[in-house]
Amino acid sequence: MTERPKSSDEQSSAGESIVFVVEDDASMRRALSNLFQSVGLQVAAFGAASEMLQSSLPDVASCLVLDVRLPGLSGLDFQTELAKANIHIPIIFMTGHGDIPMSVRAMKGGAVDFLTKPFRDQDMLDAVVTAIEHDRKRRTADRIVADLQALFDTLSTREREVLALVASGLMNKQIAAELGLAEITVKIHRGRIMKKMAARSLADLLRKAEALGVQRSKP
Repeated sequence: MTERPKSSDEQSSAGESIVFVVEDDASMRRALSNLFQSVGLQVAAFGAASEMLQSSLPDVASCLVLDVRLPGLSGLDFQTELAKANIHIPIIFMTGHGDIPMSVRAMKGGAVDFLTKPFRDQDMLDAVVTAIEHDRKRRTADRIVADLQALFDTLSTREREVLALVASGLMNKQIAAELGLAEITVKIHRGRIMKKMAARSLADLLRKAEALGVQRSKP
């Protein structure tokens, strides 16, 4: 693996991001670390999955370059453990002994790529750039939902009931009948909901309700 110029995509993915490498072969670990560092990426390399499990993972866009065959916990089993721990890091698998069932299991588990050794440097870098961008977008989406949830948590129980009925497509009169309220009371609740949810319009409120999974409770 030789040092090469950074592409614009690689440069944009390098900022505030890190590549984790789990590979038991020391020479391969060094080669991968040098490759990723050559395009400005931070790297944290481990010789076994257990070492990474014991480390503190920085809260930045990242991906995991993972060898399938490892001492102790295998790469595929490590993928399962990360999913159980609710750690959603994009994984790029690499192996010198790949077969179809193995790659199918890896991809079904959410892996973004499966590279067979020896692979081209550019193929690995392309996979890493894609994985980091995927993680960056996921983190942005998660932050948006978390911000919406914080707004939703300020709603009263009645306001949440009204929001769920608004999201289901009911008009004020129908909501009033459903909840046994006066129509003017429903209008007041809707106004408060719009303000608390920082909604610019009904369409904006409906998009936010959908993002939060707000649904009308079943009778």
